[in-house]
Amino acid sequence: MNIIKRNGSEVEFNSEKIRVAVAKANNATQESARISNAAIDYVTNEVTEYAENTLATLSVEDIQDKIENVLMKVGPEVARNFINYRYKRALVRKANTTDEQILALLERNNEEAKQENSNKNPIINSTQRDYMAGEVSKDLTMRMLLPEDVVKAHKEGIIHFHDADYFAQHMHNCCLVNLDDMLQNGTVIGSTLIEKPHSFSTACNIGMQAVAQVASSQYGGQTISAAHLAKFIDVSRQSIRKEILSENEDAGIEMTDQQIEKVLAKRLYKEIQKGVQTIQYQIITLMTTNGQAPFLSVYMDLNEAPEGSARDDLAMMIEEILRQRIQGVKNEKGVWITPAFPKLLYVLDDFNDHEGSKYWSLTNVAAQCTAKRMVPDYISAKIMREYKQGDVYGCMGCRSFLTPDNENNAEGLCNADNKANAKNFYEGEHKYYGRFNQGVVTLNLVDVACSSGKDMDKFWQLMEERSELVHKALRCRHERLLGTPSDVAPILWQNGALARLKKGETIDKLLYGNYSTISYGYAGLYECVYYMTGHSHTDPEAKDFALKIMQHMNDKCAEWRKAENIAYSVYGTPLESTTYRFAKALQKRFGIIPEVTDHDYITNSYHVNVREHIDSFKKLAFEAEFQRLSPGGAISYVEMADLTNNIEAVLAHIQFMSQNIMYAEMNMKSDYCECCGYDGEIKIVHDENDKLVWECPNCGNRDESKMNVARRTCGYIGSNFWNQGRTQEIEQRFVHISVPKLSKAV
Repeated sequence: MNIIKRNGSEVEFNSEKIRVAVAKANNATQESARISNAAIDYVTNEVTEYAENTLATLSVEDIQDKIENVLMKVGPEVARNFINYRYKRALVRKANTTDEQILALLERNNEEAKQENSNKNPIINSTQRDYMAGEVSKDLTMRMLLPEDVVKAHKEGIIHFHDADYFAQHMHNCCLVNLDDMLQNGTVIGSTLIEKPHSFSTACNIGMQAVAQVASSQYGGQTISAAHLAKFIDVSRQSIRKEILSENEDAGIEMTDQQIEKVLAKRLYKEIQKGVQTIQYQIITLMTTNGQAPFLSVYMDLNEAPEGSARDDLAMMIEEILRQRIQGVKNEKGVWITPAFPKLLYVLDDFNDHEGSKYWSLTNVAAQCTAKRMVPDYISAKIMREYKQGDVYGCMGCRSFLTPDNENNAEGLCNADNKANAKNFYEGEHKYYGRFNQGVVTLNLVDVACSSGKDMDKFWQLMEERSELVHKALRCRHERLLGTPSDVAPILWQNGALARLKKGETIDKLLYGNYSTISYGYAGLYECVYYMTGHSHTDPEAKDFALKIMQHMNDKCAEWRKAENIAYSVYGTPLESTTYRFAKALQKRFGIIPEVTDHDYITNSYHVNVREHIDSFKKLAFEAEFQRLSPGGAISYVEMADLTNNIEAVLAHIQFMSQNIMYAEMNMKSDYCECCGYDGEIKIVHDENDKLVWECPNCGNRDESKMNVARRTCGYIGSNFWNQGRTQEIEQRFVHISVPKLSKAV
């Protein structure tokens, strides 16, 4: 059994240290008020039993809190001395709150930081540098930049103020990159003017350099459109045709039109291969200033190209992206494995979502890719048009969706004027590329429920109070960005990625109307509803209550938006490390409550609990209703068995998604053991200290540095392992697919 020290490192629990600490407090007490050695043993045993029976890994502060509680029963004066000693030590530590954390990072002892983000390798220097800066930023944020009630609520796990490690800087969350403007009209990267490229492969190269710059200037994910790059396929086609004709003329050769087209097609295909390979390999090898690969999503929507040759070119590019992803990338041993990035978003519509449609063969390739590499994810154009005022567009990063630019906007249409000064602005067309999210604050719904004591009136009172606390925290995010000059990130604000503002001009006008969103996140709807009703929200007896909670959050966002002209939106938070933090906070505040606080994680957003046995189609259909009420961000998934030899099952789910849910994904397993070459599922087992570890079922290898494990945890695929809470959640996921029912369900 381990405990977490104040610097984040994990050490073995030692009950003797409790005995020594209590004895010191006892010796410092007036003799008449001291406790006996038997009482010291009692305190030690009580605290030890508490530590051994608590599911979560406790911190030093948790242990000391328990010591205080037990001491108050057996020796109040001793307890007061113990509390006084803690207070004095806290004052000493407060003089500089970051030294120990930073040193623990550098020595790779900070377990919490090591597993904070499954896409960051905490060992390499660039990541450590980012984490060091983050510790300083969090310290400044919590001590100086945020109100005390927001800080207190964050520390107690009532809310989560996301990305506090970047808050000191004037940075935003995620975006849809206006790559079309940058490529067609030129941009500047690193003080170098980049003009319109003359080939597809060059466009891909420039696009990835731009993505790296964008990723270094914000802290969330970014999405680019494949259609913006596919426009350059015809540029290459015309260039290659001229080359062939010139070569023939120089050689004195006459070729028929048919022969020219055959040579052209072959060379063009190689050009597309080269460009797509540039996207794949640059993204996984580029390192941003955050010490990680860019969190890039590629949006693949045939609707973005006009019918005819332009759409066929886009389809050709998408197919090559999918085929290269099916192949994967080689690890250091030369074995093909699943890369984490880029994330792929495939849009389903009438021309590709059923057998006999024009691009159904492309969807078949997408299904093969999903079965092998967990991507692409699927966006239903049909359902999205229902939810988004008739528009279809990609999410920013893994799940954050913009507000339709004509929805409840005090300024009228977002594109009524070209407030970003984009060079590809078209009056009368809705604008999405170049827009962004200001940030996220998440409400712990489980804490609201537990704090109410099952009193419904108190529950709704707390929902009102804590929604306003979230609002206050979101205002801090908004106001932190106000006054930000465009000069802080020229690639974003001056050179076309998001805007083309003047030097010295602030970004303020982009923070109002619907140009950018700001997210009211939520977590633990399942546990919240279960505590209040005794039922899962999938139960008809509890579903209406769950929907009422969702509607309450939407009503608050509408109220704030109307008053402030800021696009507040309800967001299904992708908890990663926070799921463990919230779970520990709940256990500390409320103890162990079956099906509510008895695990080291809480359920993401509106999702069906991972342990619940439910058919894959029923899960998707149920969650679709909640996606409508999570307009700022939502994604659903089903957990699948190995379907590489059952593509029909994958296609059946794709067709169901197209007709029933806006945004969904399928989770497979894609692992590799470097010790024995096993390429099946790496398992999660309990070690001798009851800690969850990854183990190869073939050779027993438990060395994480000698295995490649890929799991989807927060929309993105993670490949650098996870904390104990998220690992437990992964271990307990029910496999939803029910193959015999596939034909009936569709």
